[in-house]
Amino acid sequence: MSTFEDLGSLLLVRGADEIDHAGGSLYVHLHRVAKRLGSLGASDTLVLAGLAHAAYGTDGFPTHLFDWRTERPVLESVIGAEAERIVYLYGACDRETTWRDLAEHRTVTDRFTGTSEELGTEHLRDFVDLTIVNELDVLDHDPDRAVDLRPFLSEQIPRWQSLTSPAVLNESQRILQL
Repeated sequence: MSTFEDLGSLLLVRGADEIDHAGGSLYVHLHRVAKRLGSLGASDTLVLAGLAHAAYGTDGFPTHLFDWRTERPVLESVIGAEAERIVYLYGACDRETTWRDLAEHRTVTDRFTGTSEELGTEHLRDFVDLTIVNELDVLDHDPDRAVDLRPFLSEQIPRWQSLTSPAVLNESQRILQL
């Protein structure tokens, strides 16, 4: 069995298929995000992180499948340290203090610990690509949230264009018609 399949099985054991999310279950959403990342040329590590991105919950989706305080090693044992680091960073991100000025400060504030971390170029690109692809999936599958999300992304994506991969930027511009 592949790591991707192992992770899919673990997500099912943790009940991801029973949690409501945009366009169906959390499990379906996680798979759509991973699939879109893969179709846009993301690394295998980022695709795995995309499949697990809500494992610790997020600032916009508090339901979690793993406890970030005690179960990070469980997830890491399945997806590896680098993918787990992306998942943790994504889940821990305090969006209000991070998103708006991310291009200028390159810093992610951790909502769990209150600390901040400046990211290098590669980690920043993975973080932003995952963030954009996740939000595009929500936009595509949740018409109620799309009302507020579309204008926000239309304003935010241009701020992040220097941080994201060309493929994700093109995809976001296509969908948002920027």
